[in-house]
Amino acid sequence: MAKLANVKVGGANPIRIMGILNTSPESFYKKSISSSKSQIKNVVKQMESDGADFIDIGGMSTAPYLSTIVSEKIESKRILDAINVIQNSSNLPISIDTCRSNVARNALECGVEIINDISGLKYDKDMQNVISQYSPSLILCAFSKNILSGNFITETKKLLNESIKIAKKSHVPTEKIVLDPAIGFFRKNGKGPFFTKIKSDWVKRDLTTIKNLQSIKQNFPMLISVSNKSFIGNILSQKDPSDRLFGSIAAEAISVINGADIIRTHNIQASKDAIRIASKLKS
Repeated sequence: MAKLANVKVGGANPIRIMGILNTSPESFYKKSISSSKSQIKNVVKQMESDGADFIDIGGMSTAPYLSTIVSEKIESKRILDAINVIQNSSNLPISIDTCRSNVARNALECGVEIINDISGLKYDKDMQNVISQYSPSLILCAFSKNILSGNFITETKKLLNESIKIAKKSHVPTEKIVLDPAIGFFRKNGKGPFFTKIKSDWVKRDLTTIKNLQSIKQNFPMLISVSNKSFIGNILSQKDPSDRLFGSIAAEAISVINGADIIRTHNIQASKDAIRIASKLKS
C-alpha cells in the first residue's frame, strides 16, 4: 500500500482513477486537450463529478511516434496555468506528467504533491535533486535510453527497480512510490526521446505486460495507462484514437483483474463502471 498525495492506493483500497488533462495542442488524443482556463475548469469539474481521484496534467505530448518537443518555458506555463485553475475550482490532488526537473520544481513550488515521470527519473539528471528537496509522491515508469532485446517482463522489472533505487537515493520513502510499466512507450522506432527502443514486436510487449502485472508490480501499487493507445488501434484497425473507447475499457477492466491499482484514463465515467465490475470479478 502507498499514498499518492493524501489518497491511499494499492492493497485493499479501491481501484483509483486518474483523469488525464492535456494542455498540449500537439497531444495524440485531441478530445483530451483543454487549453483555455474555462475549458480546464469545466473539464476538471466534470472529472470530479464522474469520480476521478486525481488529475494528471500534461504540458507536452510524449507520444513516441510524434515530434512534439516544446520548450521548458512553454511546458511550464501550460502546467502552471492549469494548476492555478484547478486549485481554485477543485480539491482533487494534482499530478504533473513531466520528465523535466525545472517543470517539476515549478509545479512543486505551487503545492503539487505528485510527479509522474515517464522516464522513471532517468531523463533529466537534475530531477533527483528536485525530488530529494520536495519528496513528492512518485509515479515511476519503466524506461531505458538503451536498446532492449531481452525478456519483456524481466526487462520491465529491471528498469522499474533502477528507478526505485534512484527514488530511494533521493530520500523518497517506499510508501510514496507507484509503478507504471509504460504501455505504449516501448517501440522499434520513434520521433521523440521519451520511449524505450526494442527490437521485437511492440504490440506483443504491451499485451504481455498487461497479462503479467502481478509479477511486475513487486508489492508496489501499479498504475496502468492504456486509454486510447496505439496497441488498441493496432488490434482493432482503428487509426483514430477517438474510435478506441470500447477497446480501452476492455483493456482497463482486464488490467484491474490482473493487478492494476490505478487506472489513468481519458474516459472517467465509462472507466469507473468497468472498474467496478472488474473489481468484483477479481479472484
